[in-house]
Amino acid sequence: MIGYLRGRVLSLLPESVILDVGGVGYEVMCSGAAFANLSGVKRGEEGEVYTYLQVSEQGIALYGFADLKEKELFLRLTSVQGVGAKLAIAALSAMRPADLTEAIYTADVKRLTAVKGLGKKTAERIVLELHGKISADEIIGSEGGMSAPAPSKPSQTDSDAVAALMNLGFTRQESARAVERAKEAGAKTIEEIIGTALKGM
Repeated sequence: MIGYLRGRVLSLLPESVILDVGGVGYEVMCSGAAFANLSGVKRGEEGEVYTYLQVSEQGIALYGFADLKEKELFLRLTSVQGVGAKLAIAALSAMRPADLTEAIYTADVKRLTAVKGLGKKTAERIVLELHGKISADEIIGSEGGMSAPAPSKPSQTDSDAVAALMNLGFTRQESARAVERAKEAGAKTIEEIIGTALKGM
């Protein structure tokens, strides 16, 4: 398994990068963030990327990510039935990891279907299967790259409270953070959570 590469940037193609590692050129299909990082490196200079090697009947493909948390999100996406590696990398190229994480946490199916090739049924399946695996803490920590907190399963009440606060004009990040603080303060019902959250905003 090839999990990380560091080498000279030989070529930047529309969807991939070729890295020279010890005289061997590796072609890596990169996420938007990984491609942006490598495009900032002059050709011939060194760049790095975290990778996932996929071996299938169609052949061997190497996918690249800006950091380990982005790679983790990719693996979560590909664990969902109907989401292949190409679709997962397309999602990570169309949306920042922070935005993609928020869309799943808040069950924003419409936002997910903005990704080319991602239909409504697949988006709904992603939300259904991954919603409980993404915490508000990850959204808060994903501004500059996803954090790695212990996973906590958000309830429907949490999601409803976040949605209600967003309807009042707050951002997803502000709403998710306020809901977490309200719960830490002892709020349990949606009315208590929203009320406590508003007092702290």
